[in-house]
Amino acid sequence: MATSTISSLSSPILPNGLTDGLINGVRCFSAGTQHKQPTNVGNAGFAEQDTVIGKQADEPLTVEGIKARRIKAGKLIAPTASYSDSDMFKSPQSFNKPKAKRWDHLLTEEAIARKPCALKQAAQHLKKPGLISLGGGLPSATNFPIDHLSMRVPAPPSFEGGDAATAEMGKYDVARDENGGVYDLAIAMNYGQSVGSAQLLRWVTEHTELVHPPPYGDWRCALTIGSTGALEQAFRMLCDRRRGDAVLTEEYSFSSALETAAPLGIKVFGVKMDGQGLLPQSMDEILANWDEKARGARKPTVLYTVPSGQNPTGATQSAQRRREVYDVCRKHDVYIIEDEPYYFLQMAPYESAPHPEQHQHHHHPPEHDHSDRAEVKAIPHPESIDEFLKGLVPSLLSIDVDGRVMRMDSFSKVVVPGSRVGWITATEQIVDRYIRHAECCSQGPSGISQILMYKLVDETWGHEGYLRWLMHLRMEYTRRRNTILAACEEYLPRDIVSWVPPAAGMFVSSPFPLLYLLFSFPYTNVNNSPSQLWLKVDHTKHPDAATKSILEIEESIFDSCIEKGVLAIRGSWFRAEHDVPPSGLFFRTTFAAASEDDMARAIERFGLAVRESFGIASK
Repeated sequence: MATSTISSLSSPILPNGLTDGLINGVRCFSAGTQHKQPTNVGNAGFAEQDTVIGKQADEPLTVEGIKARRIKAGKLIAPTASYSDSDMFKSPQSFNKPKAKRWDHLLTEEAIARKPCALKQAAQHLKKPGLISLGGGLPSATNFPIDHLSMRVPAPPSFEGGDAATAEMGKYDVARDENGGVYDLAIAMNYGQSVGSAQLLRWVTEHTELVHPPPYGDWRCALTIGSTGALEQAFRMLCDRRRGDAVLTEEYSFSSALETAAPLGIKVFGVKMDGQGLLPQSMDEILANWDEKARGARKPTVLYTVPSGQNPTGATQSAQRRREVYDVCRKHDVYIIEDEPYYFLQMAPYESAPHPEQHQHHHHPPEHDHSDRAEVKAIPHPESIDEFLKGLVPSLLSIDVDGRVMRMDSFSKVVVPGSRVGWITATEQIVDRYIRHAECCSQGPSGISQILMYKLVDETWGHEGYLRWLMHLRMEYTRRRNTILAACEEYLPRDIVSWVPPAAGMFVSSPFPLLYLLFSFPYTNVNNSPSQLWLKVDHTKHPDAATKSILEIEESIFDSCIEKGVLAIRGSWFRAEHDVPPSGLFFRTTFAAASEDDMARAIERFGLAVRESFGIASK
């Protein structure tokens, strides 16, 4: 079986600075410059064997093509703390694309100053035959107190009805060639590379090229501890308070992103929105007429955006909208942070299925029996994986001809939030700076989390199974969305409250501006919940509109909701600029966790609070 290893042997130069040569039938890769040499997380120790992967086959980039490439490449050998990068796992076709632009003029002093770990310089001697190493700091796996783990997971294609598979992992599976023999607990529980384990990095790289193939060749992936941690590192790499740097984002944006920027001294400015999210015309106008003195910050050089199922509004940018946003960023040389936790939850359009008596009553007594609520129509399922993928709106990464997009993906919203595993995709230059930061900060995701995710999405499901899981999950959230929208149609005063059914994610959007509502049933996660309904309340019709501010009306409805037993998250908490008066009043509602009956009950309670605030008699 032909294999390939990473080494420091000299040979002809490949794209991205890699060297390539055949030695005794084995393909050898090495980094061509010092800053690309293998490093170990936290200066902990050295890998005593390189990652080994066979030569990639020239197969089309499809699920079946990936399978064929893996068969030709042979078994992946990636021992403890071994070095790897995405270039080892990308298709040969990707190297034929042009290189991306460089971003030296945007990187902060902190990002530029980060150097590789010093102890790595000694790693070059580990390949000497007979060398006994006393230099590494990798603990012996014999002292790890966990010998075996197993997990039972739903199996494709249905993921229901008792269909399940069991994934096993032992401490010495690689040495014993058991349970797949590629990734075991001895590797996972030890120190590893900040870029992530080769085993999971291979899957992430293949998935990225399958779904979002960048138009340039020198792209790479790196595992993260989730998108919030990745965003903090990205801000520190690209924005510096000493330079007066600023960031653009949607007028209403993810609160944790805003709270990440604030302590770093980064000013955030909001761009107006419509039902498709960020307005490129507004962004162009802001940048073209930027007044540094009046704004108290430099012209923004970074855009943070959630294009699909935007949090909190639920808006999804169309393909044309994304191209227009990208063109504005090219015009003004703005770097894009594309945060896409809800990308695969793009839903079919909502079709109302009214209850026969829906329009004959507007309000039910509290704690009404909701078993007779409006019927929710059946949801059509994509016929194939190809149909599913072709139906997705293209990502910003996939249209990024410059390399000006850092895409952040996460398992949090589509597998489990507690894994704290995600990944970024960007140019080699940007990913290198990200890894240098991670080496002295997070040191990468937990090894236990990585092996659990690998066993699930790679060994058990594979690419096809994972995509079928996403199809299944999208149908589940579509059904939940339809349920909460049916409840809204039945229990909310339509002359006051309106909304736009979400096309992705866990939020429901409404026309801008005016008053919006986002709520969730008590005890659900209201900070990072991926399924939200964004409702519009016409505050101009409030009896006290002439004497009370939007924030005062919002607070009174919020307090009334709490009293009635429903938590409605105030939309003002998501404003990008808190020193600017709100364009409307917002509350956010989630359809991620509550039962269907509880969602209907929560909507009914919210409707009661709105009616009382507006002085509308129950009918």
